[in-house]
Amino acid sequence: MPGTKRSSIKPGMKVKVVQKQDQRTGKLTEGTVEKLLTKSNEHPHGIKVRLADGTVGRVKEIDSENS
Repeated sequence: MPGTKRSSIKPGMKVKVVQKQDQRTGKLTEGTVEKLLTKSNEHPHGIKVRLADGTVGRVKEIDSENS
């Protein structure tokens, strides 16, 4: 499931994000959402979040176990 809609992402969910420095390679980092940083309802490149370990990135995938 893509992470382009803010309503589908909640704190505590496991997601995969792409960090700014990894956008060219597309390397994904897995973690648990701590805070949603994007204020708009949708974003074409993914909702920006802060993970529990402090990593900031745009959500590319929401783990299916969250559904």
